[in-house]
Amino acid sequence: MRADAPEQPPYDLIIRNGRHFDGTGGPSAIRHLGIRDGRVVAISREPLDERGCGEVIDASGEWVMPGFLDTHTHYDAELLAAPGLKESVRHGVTTVTFGSCSIGMVCSPAEDCSDLFTRVESIPRAEVLPLLKRTKTWNTPRGYVEALERMPLGPNVTAFLGHSDLRVSVMGLSRAVDARVQPTEAEMQRMEAVLEEGLDAGLLGLSTMTTKWDKLDGDRERSKSLPTTYAKWKEYARLNKVLRRRERIHQGAPDIVTKVNMFAFLFASFGWFRKPLKTTLITLMDVKSNGLLHRVVGKLAHACNRFLGANFRWQALPCPFEVHADGIDLVIFEEFGAGEAALHLADEVERNELLKDEKYRRWFRKNYESKLAPRVWHRDFHDAEIVGCPDTSVIGKSFGTVADARGIHPVDAFLDLVVAHGRQLRWKTTIGNYRKHRLEAIVQDKGAILSFSDAGAHIRNMAFYNFPIRMLKLVNDAIVEGRSFMSIEQAVWRLTGELGDWFGIDAGHLRLGDRADIAIIDPEGLDDSTAAYAEAAMPEFGGVMRMVNRNDRAVSATIINGRLAYRKTGFAADFGQQRGYGRFLRAGEVPSRGAEPQSPPLARAA
Repeated sequence: MRADAPEQPPYDLIIRNGRHFDGTGGPSAIRHLGIRDGRVVAISREPLDERGCGEVIDASGEWVMPGFLDTHTHYDAELLAAPGLKESVRHGVTTVTFGSCSIGMVCSPAEDCSDLFTRVESIPRAEVLPLLKRTKTWNTPRGYVEALERMPLGPNVTAFLGHSDLRVSVMGLSRAVDARVQPTEAEMQRMEAVLEEGLDAGLLGLSTMTTKWDKLDGDRERSKSLPTTYAKWKEYARLNKVLRRRERIHQGAPDIVTKVNMFAFLFASFGWFRKPLKTTLITLMDVKSNGLLHRVVGKLAHACNRFLGANFRWQALPCPFEVHADGIDLVIFEEFGAGEAALHLADEVERNELLKDEKYRRWFRKNYESKLAPRVWHRDFHDAEIVGCPDTSVIGKSFGTVADARGIHPVDAFLDLVVAHGRQLRWKTTIGNYRKHRLEAIVQDKGAILSFSDAGAHIRNMAFYNFPIRMLKLVNDAIVEGRSFMSIEQAVWRLTGELGDWFGIDAGHLRLGDRADIAIIDPEGLDDSTAAYAEAAMPEFGGVMRMVNRNDRAVSATIINGRLAYRKTGFAADFGQQRGYGRFLRAGEVPSRGAEPQSPPLARAA
C-alpha cells in the first residue's frame, strides 16, 4: 500500500526532497517524510499526497535529521522564567538535560538553590533568587516533575537529581558544607529514598561534582565549596548502589585540578562482578595546560569499557573552548588562592582595594608563575586578548603585550586594567581544543559522548548553544577538503542516536514510528558564522547581555513533537506560550515505535 494512499488521514506536516538521516549512522538518502500526531508515519522515495496537509516544507538541498540532544546544560533557572529555551531551539536542539554538576532546583528551599547555583554558573543572584521565591512550590522530585509537565516547554527536557541539592535538603546548608560533619545513618537513608523517588519520577540519575573551585554564593556560607565536595566516597558508593540497581546514570566531575580521583569513578563503573554503573564525567579536552592528558584519559576510558566491563563516557565539546571575561569575573581564577580571595569579595570597591595591594599582587604573581601547581587554565596573559575597554589603545592587544610596553609584569598589567575599568574590561582566551587535528581525534573517541555545552550558564563567558552545528561543520569541512575522518551519517549519530540510546530516552532517531523531533540543516550555512561572537539581551534576567550564537543560515527549521517551532530565524507565534511544544522525557521510557511502514521497504543507498 502506498504511503500516500487516499484512505489514510492527511499529514500534519510533510518534509519533501530532503536528505534523510535516521540517527543510526546508516546511509542517508533523498526522502519525503510524513508527520502525523507528532510521529513519523511515512518515509518515502516518492512524493507524498499533500492534500489536506497542514504544512509542507521543501528541504531540497538540505539535511533532515533527528533533533539534537544537549545532555549537559544549566538551564535550571532560565527554564522557570522562559521555558521556551529559544537559544537552543534556534540551533536545532530538541532535547536538553539539566540538573548537572550536583546543582538543581528540585529539593532545597529557594535561597539554598540560589546560593548553590548563581556563583558557580555565573547567573545574577539578584534575578535568580526572586524568581525562585516566586515560582518554586515543590521540594520533592515528584513535585518537580509535575511542575515541569505543567510548563509550556520549548524543547523536550530531561534532568538529573543534583547531589548538592539533595545533601542540603536532607542535612541543611551549614551542616552540608562542614568538613567535620558527615550524614547520619538516618540522613543517608533519607538521601537514598529521595534518589529512589527521583528515579521513579523519571530522572536520569544523580549528578555530583568533586572540583572544589565551584563556590557558594550569598552571605551565609559564601565561598564554601559545593556541598557535594564534602561527601566521603562511601556516601557516593551508597547512592551509586541505587543507581546501579536501577540502571541509571552517575554524571560527575573528577577533581578537575588534580584529576586523581577519576580512577575512583572508573572503578565504580566496572562491571566484572556486578552490573556496570553508567558514568559520564566532564571533560575530554585538549587543554593548553597539558597537551597529553586527553590522549591518556580517552584511551583509559575506552580500555575500561572494553576489558573491564565498565560503561563510562567522557563528555567532549566538538569545538574550541574559548572563554570571555568581564574583569576578573571568570571561574578559572577559583583554581588558585589569590583568585579565590578576589572572587570572594562581592563589593567592587573592597575588591579593588585588594587588587591594588602589593602583598596581594606578589601572592597572585606567585600563583601565576608556579610551574608545579595543577591547573586547568594555562596561566599565560600573553595568550589573552583584550576585546573591549574604555581605554581603546589596549583593544586587540594581549595583557602580555601591554605589560611589555609598560615594562611591568603581566599580572600587574591585568590587575591595573581591572582596577581602572572593572567589568568594562572584556577579554578572551582559549582554554582548550585549540588544535584542529586533536579536536578531530577527540570527536571520534569511543570513550566519549558529545556533550558539555553548559548552555544557560556562564552567560557572559561562553556560548556553545550551537555545538552540534559546529560538529557538522568540522566533519563537513574535512570532507570538502578531501581528507574525511568521519561521514556526515556518523556525525549525526554521535549528536543524536548515540546520546538517546546511551541516556535511555525516547529521542535521537528519525525512523518510522519515532517521535518527530527534527532539525533541518542547510549545509551551505556551515560557514565561519558558526564561530562568530554575538550577544543578545535576556529580558527574563533584567536585560543582562549574554553571549549567544547567530549562524542563522545553518538551521532552516526545528520541529518538536511534530510541531514547527522555529523556521529561518523566526519562532512560531505561540512558542513558549500556554501550550508547550516539548515534554518531560522519562528515563527508561522508550516505547515501541509502533507505526507500521506505509511505504515499501527502503533501499538504504542514496
